[in-house]
Formats: sequence, structure tokens, C-alpha cells
Amino acid sequence: MKDLPDVIRDEAQLDEVLSRPWPQTVEFVKRLEGDILVLGAGGKIGPTLVRMLARAVAAAGATKDVLAVGRRPLDDPPPGVRTVACDFLDLDAVARLPRAPNVFFLAGRKFGSTGNEPLTWATNVIVPHHVARTFAASRVVAFSTGGVYPIMDVATGGATEETPPEPVGEYAMSCLGRERMFDYFSQAAGARVVHIRLNYAVEMRYGVLVDVATKVWDRRPVDVTTGWANVIWQGDAANYTVLGLQAAASPACPLNITGPGVISIRETAETFGRLLGREPIIVGTENGRALLSNASRSHALFGLPQMPLARVLQWTADWVRAGGRNLGKPTHFEVQDGKY
Repeated sequence: MKDLPDVIRDEAQLDEVLSRPWPQTVEFVKRLEGDILVLGAGGKIGPTLVRMLARAVAAAGATKDVLAVGRRPLDDPPPGVRTVACDFLDLDAVARLPRAPNVFFLAGRKFGSTGNEPLTWATNVIVPHHVARTFAASRVVAFSTGGVYPIMDVATGGATEETPPEPVGEYAMSCLGRERMFDYFSQAAGARVVHIRLNYAVEMRYGVLVDVATKVWDRRPVDVTTGWANVIWQGDAANYTVLGLQAAASPACPLNITGPGVISIRETAETFGRLLGREPIIVGTENGRALLSNASRSHALFGLPQMPLARVLQWTADWVRAGGRNLGKPTHFEVQDGKY
């Protein structure tokens, strides 16, 4: 990847780097027919995806609208983006949304699921029902999670799309329910859908790398019992998401999105120790199991991720040292019992 800064100094610069479309993304958007609808545009990945789509449309010289829909309109939307507010739990409100042939569905709930399970199930199952029913004539990229897979032995290389779902805990079960709503309308109405099973997008404000770096910086223990994780730069994940629209099919199909291989949490903590000048406090012993996915299929379709992991590690260390904003939403990558 060219023209990468040595340091990410503020959120405006971070958002610019995150939302850079790959050349093949621009070419795909250039060929894409019709407008683009992003549902759930206000979450962690939604703003990156909206900005990227707007930049790709502009770079392609295309004439199509990007509509960003959330519970409240996006703050400071980029040029070329129209914003719409919608309560996704209200079927009538969803039914009134503008139609578009290309739909990205990102709405969902994870953090705080334990203790408020009814809201988690409503958000992750009722909302997808409303969307799948309303947009059965569109091509849909539906965000899911690698959490629908079982906890894997690291020696397996992670779950592939052929691995049967075996979600652990109510959050993960509700995510499988989200997929099943789209599966039903794909079977019953011929809706073309791809489930993006994402494992651990990272950037400077949240993600596995920030979780580890912050603990090292704060001199808090890093538990390596769950000693492995998948990570992918959020900008790369967003590019795969746009390109993933090509994989939408009936019946609906899954597509794993993450980086190649796995990272060692112990080695990552030691790397941050060197970058931050602080000895990491490592506790626990690796049990050889974690929530892991194999994204070979998406890599074969669209190429390998383009952001070097070493650059993201350095950016993250610099960001944490400088006191950059943290969203305060830990990934809980250490969890193996499904309670988030």
C-alpha cells in the first residue's frame, strides 16, 4: 500500500486512511448498476464503509447515490452521501426506506449482550427479518461474525465456510439467527445474499491490537490462555465487504473475512512491550483454542489484505502512547464461553 503515513496523528487522518478504496474496489463500483444502500451506517465499520463507497463512486466517475441509514443520521457525511434515520425494529419504517439494488446490512448488537439478552435477540434477529423481507429483490451483503463457528484448535488453521455453525453463547446464537432470517428469504423469495463472517477488524480506536497494547501501556496483565486471534485492518475488511457483493447468491452463502493466518497474543504483547518501552505482564498458559477463521476463499477471490500488520502495530503503539481516543468497547477475544 502506497503513501502510508509514519504516524496516525488524529481521527480525521485515521478515517481517511481507513476509507481508501483499493483499485479493484473502484473498478467494481464503476461497473455496479444502481444506487447503494448502507443499513446500520453509524456503527464501528459503517462510517468507514460509507466513506469508502463515496470515494470509490467519485474515483470511478460513476453517477449513483450512496444512502447511509442509521438510527440517527451520520454526523458530517462525506460528499455524495445522503443520510436517512430509521428505527430498524419498526417494520413499517424499514418498509418505507428507499429501494436500491445493492444493500449492505451492518446493523447488529454485541457489546453488553450479557444481561440484556432480549435486546440482543431483537436487534440481531427481528431487524434482519425486517430488512430481508423488505429488500428481497436486492443483492445483500449481510454482516455476520466468525462467532457462529465453534471454538477451534489453533492447529486446524481456523474454521472454513464448510465448518458447520456451532455458536457458543446467546450473542453468537443470535448472530446465527440473523443469518437464518436472510437464509429464509433467500430460499423463499430468491434473495441474493452473502454473509460476511468477520473476525476482528482492527484500527486505532478498538480491536484486539488496541486491547493488548492498552494493557501493556497501563501495566495490566495480558491473559494468554486464549493465545491466538485473527485480525484484519478495518480498511481491508471494508474493501472485502464491498467486493463481497459479487458473491451474493441464492441460496445465501457465507464468506469469511480476516487476515491470513493467526497472531500470537503473547508475541503481540511482547512486540508492544518493545514499541512502548514497557515490559508486558503476561499471565496464563495458552490452551491451544480460540475463535479462529480461515479466509482463504476471500483471499483467492479478491487477493490478500494490503495493509502490512507491522505498520498497524506501530500505529497502534503510537496512538496508545499519545492517549488517542479509545471507543471503550473491548473485543473480549479472551472469552471462550460466549459471554460478552
